[in-house]
Amino acid sequence: MITLRKSEDRGPSNFGWLDSKHTFSFGHYYDPQNMGFGNLRVINDDRVDGGRGFDAHPHNNMEIISYVIEGALEHKDSMGTGSVIKSGDVQHMSAGTGVVHSEFNHSPTEKVHFLQIWIVPKERDIEPKYNQKYFSEEDKLNKLAKIISPNGSDNSIEINQDTTIFASIVDKDGEVKFTPSNDKDYWIHVVQGNVNFQEYNLKEGDGVAITKGELSEMIFRSSNKGEFLLFEI
Repeated sequence: MITLRKSEDRGPSNFGWLDSKHTFSFGHYYDPQNMGFGNLRVINDDRVDGGRGFDAHPHNNMEIISYVIEGALEHKDSMGTGSVIKSGDVQHMSAGTGVVHSEFNHSPTEKVHFLQIWIVPKERDIEPKYNQKYFSEEDKLNKLAKIISPNGSDNSIEINQDTTIFASIVDKDGEVKFTPSNDKDYWIHVVQGNVNFQEYNLKEGDGVAITKGELSEMIFRSSNKGEFLLFEI
C-alpha cells in the first residue's frame, strides 16, 4: 500500500517564536490515526525565531535526530556536548538512560529551520551518546546519501535501531533510483522544493508511506529542485 500524508494535514503548533508542523501525533497535537510509522515516531518541522529556543529538558530511551535545513542550531547537553549545527549537519543523540539538553537558534536575528526526528530504540537503557556529521549538497545531489544506519556504514551515523535514513537532492535534470527491500517499510519526507515520485508531485512537508513489497523500484525526479529523506524501516 502507498499512502500520501499531505503537508497541510500535519498538526500545527505555533507559539509565536516557534512555528512547528507535526507529521505524527506530538505534544498538543493528538492524532490517534497518525501515531507514527513503525519505529519512526516523530517528524517535527520546526522554525525558530532568532535568539529563541528550547530550554533544558530531559529525554530517555529515544533516538533523536536533528536535520538542519537553514540557519544554525546551538546545542548543549548533560553529556558535556556543546555544538552549533548548521545547514547540512545531522545531529544524533541516543538518549538511553537519560539526557538533558537545550536547543537554541544560534543567530539573534535569523530564523533556524530544522527537522527533529524521533526513532524508538532497539535496546533500552543504553549509555547515552552524541554524534554529528556534515553532508554537503554534493554528497546528496542526484544520489542517495546514507546519513543514518544501524551499523554506521558508508560514513553514516550509527543509531540504536534497525533503521536507515537516506538524504537526497534531485534537480530538474537528475534522477534518483532505489531498489527497496521486500522486508522493509519506507517513508518519504520532502524537506524542501518538489519531488516527483510515482504519480505524486510532492511538495515541502509531504510524506509517503510504502509498505513491504509494494514496489520493486523507486524513482525520484523533480521539475525544479527538491530535497527529501527516505526512511528504511
